[in-house]
Amino acid sequence: MSPPATGAHHPWMPARRPGCRPSFTPHYFVLVHHRLDAIWGSLPQRVGTESAQQFWDHVALDPGRPPRVNPTTMLRGKRGTPLAPGFSRTIHYEISGAGRIDFQFNPYWSGGVSGDAHAIVVILRIDLGSH
Repeated sequence: MSPPATGAHHPWMPARRPGCRPSFTPHYFVLVHHRLDAIWGSLPQRVGTESAQQFWDHVALDPGRPPRVNPTTMLRGKRGTPLAPGFSRTIHYEISGAGRIDFQFNPYWSGGVSGDAHAIVVILRIDLGSH
């Protein structure tokens, strides 16, 4: 997948916090590709609202640090390659015993329409099957 588009086609959409609005102001915009929107919407039913909120809270506040609850791994090789300059390598977050979410972040992404820098997280892959 490529970074969020700057033209007329916008395949990335906001990944809203599961359950309810956060009690804090997010530092990062969390985006999910439109192809993953249905599975993102079903995440609370599949892994539990608390686990889904813990993931969203982690990536919305500080995706570059290890989370307090679940383990993460920085992917190597082709799967870990950053989408574009400024993006992190792919981070593999274990949301449940059989669930994984891959994401990248960019604290200074300026590819939007107005060109001003925003901190974004892009969710690249959601796998709720077993390894």
